[in-house]
Amino acid sequence: MAKKSSIEKNNRRRRMTKQAASRRSRLKAIVMDKQRPMEERFAATLKLAKLPRNAAAVRIRNRCEITGRPRAVYRKHKMSRIALRELGSKGLIPGLVKSSW
Repeated sequence: MAKKSSIEKNNRRRRMTKQAASRRSRLKAIVMDKQRPMEERFAATLKLAKLPRNAAAVRIRNRCEITGRPRAVYRKHKMSRIALRELGSKGLIPGLVKSSW
């Protein structure tokens, strides 16, 4: 089980990303638009830099929904390989059959 603080920090980043998503996308569109004047693009870059770092989507870490493990997480199931294997062995994941020989 991961530390509660790490899990909560990641959840906080998710919330901040969701809140600032529209503002970030607007500013990034201005920055990337080559038709706009250079001063306007530079001002948008400065505003973008003033937004909190944790509002960027790249700061979010994929974590297991069950254990909070940060590594070996399958995106489709949002679970780590360990939790996936345990639940698959118990038959709790529809369509997943764990082979054993």
